[in-house]
Amino acid sequence: MKSTSSPNPAGINVPSGTRPPLAAITRRIAFALGLVLFIALVVLLGRSGYTDVTGDPIGFIDALYYASVTVTTTGYGDITAVTTGTRLATVLLITPARIVFLILVVGTTVEVLTDQTRQVLRTNRWRNQVDDHIIICGFGATGRSAAADLRSRGRTVDSIVVVDTEPDAIKYANDLGYVAVLGDASSTAVLREAMIDRASGVIVTPNRDDTAVLVTLTARELNATATIVAGGRQQENLHLLRQGGADQVIDSTRAVGRMLGIALESPQAKEVLDDLTDAGSGLELVECSASDFDQRSTLVGIVRDGRRLPQGEVSRAAIQPDDRLVIVRETGQDQ
Repeated sequence: MKSTSSPNPAGINVPSGTRPPLAAITRRIAFALGLVLFIALVVLLGRSGYTDVTGDPIGFIDALYYASVTVTTTGYGDITAVTTGTRLATVLLITPARIVFLILVVGTTVEVLTDQTRQVLRTNRWRNQVDDHIIICGFGATGRSAAADLRSRGRTVDSIVVVDTEPDAIKYANDLGYVAVLGDASSTAVLREAMIDRASGVIVTPNRDDTAVLVTLTARELNATATIVAGGRQQENLHLLRQGGADQVIDSTRAVGRMLGIALESPQAKEVLDDLTDAGSGLELVECSASDFDQRSTLVGIVRDGRRLPQGEVSRAAIQPDDRLVIVRETGQDQ
């Protein structure tokens, strides 16, 4: 969905279907200048029918001056139409141009105020309705991939909120339809703008591990129950993310390294892994309850009382009613 939004004092950018205000205003300014030039040309062509209090002949600058004071209805009276032809031109050409100019100015002002009002209303409506959403802190390549994966697994654009420090990233998120907050996700105020207290999950994907730790600490302090998933680049920092409150920590460097090794030694296995991680096509790796287990699925893990059972104990016969199961299934297969 192609859309844009204009920043507001709260820092929340809610997608809208309006065209870019700067482009619209630029077009209107160009049209207004065209009207001024049109009036100046009319005056210049009929300059013999105008008088100047200075007694000097009407030149191009004088014509522009007359056009500007005319369209703005200032009318100093130092240049006046004195012949029948120039007065008729004023009635038929200059006065309509003046009216159009005034409509243009008033219309632009009203539209700007209306857009601002709509943005405030959209923001307030979003604040009142948002709940159980996912906050993605950092909308670089990793954050965008995470958002795409959530969407392919059934999450709507309304249930994903982006937080980033870069205006370009915020605009890109809005273009995709996401609500976005411009600011540092390690800031309490910024996360509160993202309604962290109502969020069900937080994905932390900044470019630096120290930032990831600060964001995780802040998010956990503001929401004790949300599931926080954080990515780290340096292995020695991963424990800090766990201590900071992350429920799941992804070693991004190790994950990429393992994929590279698998791709070299077992290229077909790598293809299967690609299929598993690409939600929405082929195979998918999901978690379900024991009651939702489909016998057509492949059981690959059992989580009992928060602990994953050793792989040697994983079997269909070992499933208990309260277990959580990790399965591989065909995309679109009912649970």
